Amino acid sequence: MQDFIEAFLNIEIAREAAPILWQGLWQTLLLSVIVVPLGILGGIILALLSTVHSAWVRWPLRVWTDLFRALPPLVLLVFIYAGLPFAGLEMGAFGAVALGFFLNTGAYYGEILRAGIESIPRGQVEAARSTGLTRWQALSLIVLPQAVRNVLPDLVSNTLEVVKLTSIASVVALPELLFQARQAQSVTYNATPIVAAAVAYFILLWPVVRLLSRLENRQLAGR
Repeated sequence: MQDFIEAFLNIEIAREAAPILWQGLWQTLLLSVIVVPLGILGGIILALLSTVHSAWVRWPLRVWTDLFRALPPLVLLVFIYAGLPFAGLEMGAFGAVALGFFLNTGAYYGEILRAGIESIPRGQVEAARSTGLTRWQALSLIVLPQAVRNVLPDLVSNTLEVVKLTSIASVVALPELLFQARQAQSVTYNATPIVAAAVAYFILLWPVVRLLSRLENRQLAGR
């Protein structure tokens, strides 16, 4: 037991690694604050475009959505970070992560919001247009807010996954929490910094998990 504590729960090493872990945590928070809104924005765009009746819009949109949902985020991130410079596009680690998450998570948010839009009766669009609103105004002002409410648990669940997924940014040397924990581990030859990073993720995401549970229970109770 003493060996386990020394290897994984070493208080002294945790104290020494704390400054670098704090830097990584702030980088993770900054990354989350940027990539989550980017993903939601991409999802809204895709969801609204999915209501267009033209096959010239719907089929390319379907291919786009399926492509970025099927591609593993890690593969997409490595391709953007290492591949785009050969095309003359040097984005840096943070830019590559932001673009990769915009493409990947936007596709997932888009599918969630599309399902929400389809859950709203079409008569609401017609009623809104009878008041003088254009089709896009009816969709964005009347339908979309109701759609978001209908799929809010799914949106929160996906956001939870997005924040956890920021840990893959470590593969392109972006100094987020996991990357800094691995750096500290390589210096101390001890797994305590990784355990500390796991605790930090839990503290950060546990309120979101509880919120998700409440939303799911409320949704079940309303059925």
